[in-house]
Amino acid sequence: MQTLSVTVPAPVALDLLEGPLGAQLSHLLRSIPADTDLADADASVVADGSSAHQAWSLLENQHKVGWVIAGKLLARKRPRLLPVYDRVVRCALGRPLSFWTELRTALRENDGGLHRRLLDLRQSAGLPDKVSALRIADVAVWMAHPAPGHRCS
Repeated sequence: MQTLSVTVPAPVALDLLEGPLGAQLSHLLRSIPADTDLADADASVVADGSSAHQAWSLLENQHKVGWVIAGKLLARKRPRLLPVYDRVVRCALGRPLSFWTELRTALRENDGGLHRRLLDLRQSAGLPDKVSALRIADVAVWMAHPAPGHRCS
């Protein structure tokens, strides 16, 4: 199973598709809004202890999954609500205490100015509405990131 440039270890992928891990994750995903932008979500949706946080922890604790794969899987399942936070994003934006919460705050500041700017970029690029503002942000961070080999502090 491969998504967003990561490969899920085969035993975990099988467990997600046919085992108890998949059942646990599905149960948590039912509690995580699928049609809500992070900018519009209540803070509790992405706070520590939320279903989203529990789903991330569940995945992150699987053998050879870790924080990057867990985050990218959830970003794929809830692209409007849960952003990608990988090594490039961490290098560019640092290590906030809660990336989801701090990004939500940034998207809402100035009457949602950043969120609107991301949607404007999507429109300017001629991308369909199904491409989320968070995906536009992820691409912008990756495009602005220094060339491969750049060392983060």
